[in-house]
Amino acid sequence: MKLLIDSFWRSAMYCLYPRVIVLSVLPLALIVALSWLLGYLYWDTAVTFVRAWLDASSWLALVWGWLEGVGLANLKTVVAPLLVIFSFTPLVVVASLLAVSFLMTPALTRLVAERRFNGLQRKQGGSLLKSVWWTFFSLLLALGALVLTLPMWLVPPLALLLPAFIWGWLTYRVMAFDVLAEFASTEERETLMARHRMSFLAMGVITGLMGAAPSLVWASGALFAAAFVILVPVAIWIYTLVFAFSSLWFAHFALAALHALRDEPRAAAVDDVLDAAPSEHNPASPHTSARLGPDDQAKSDSVTDVEPRATT
Repeated sequence: MKLLIDSFWRSAMYCLYPRVIVLSVLPLALIVALSWLLGYLYWDTAVTFVRAWLDASSWLALVWGWLEGVGLANLKTVVAPLLVIFSFTPLVVVASLLAVSFLMTPALTRLVAERRFNGLQRKQGGSLLKSVWWTFFSLLLALGALVLTLPMWLVPPLALLLPAFIWGWLTYRVMAFDVLAEFASTEERETLMARHRMSFLAMGVITGLMGAAPSLVWASGALFAAAFVILVPVAIWIYTLVFAFSSLWFAHFALAALHALRDEPRAAAVDDVLDAAPSEHNPASPHTSARLGPDDQAKSDSVTDVEPRATT
């Protein structure tokens, strides 16, 4: 828990570094450009399709009639854009996570290593190909979990907890692998991910909950169409900063855990030496006492290879 909290506050402070802020511009520009391109090509088509689906739905006819009866007939025009936006949000989250993972995480990990663990050996336990495969496989599992749990989203508490848990699991899988890929060997990475699985998952879930904040911005963009073009980049930038913070959090935690893991054999060797040394609680071997005798044993404990200086 101490390591978890310490790495959290260190990551929060690192987010204020100009270098981190500058690094966040590239994923932001990339995702904003991609979102603008998709919106320019498919926005009208998507909204028209969803609106037609809502009009053709027989079980929603009663809802639209009730809304018109209470004077909220115009609300129907807002529902279709909202559904398109919330359907598009998981794609933006995944794209932001992948952009930060490949464009920021290696640089942020090196930043943490330079400032805190300058002598940490880089064992290159994960290649770019392994990272891409690991991310792709984890993404498929996360999307499968989203699809399977969609009916549970109708329950209000689960609608908030399930996405955070799934995105948190995905964040933990991707970030932990990418942070350790350069510095840890394959065996060290597997050991750390098994030993600190619950801490990594907690970090992912917390950052997943933090990532729920931009959803409010998405909703505001739909309700205030005039500010939509401005609010969407703000939401994407928030996603980018959240994932950048998670990269720093995982980097501080994982590198500190890796440093401690490599110190374990050294600490064990020191403990073995201390345990083997004669002391009040660890007396000399009876064979040594029998060979030297009690008096000689006392003398042998005081033997030194420094000759006393002759006095004049």
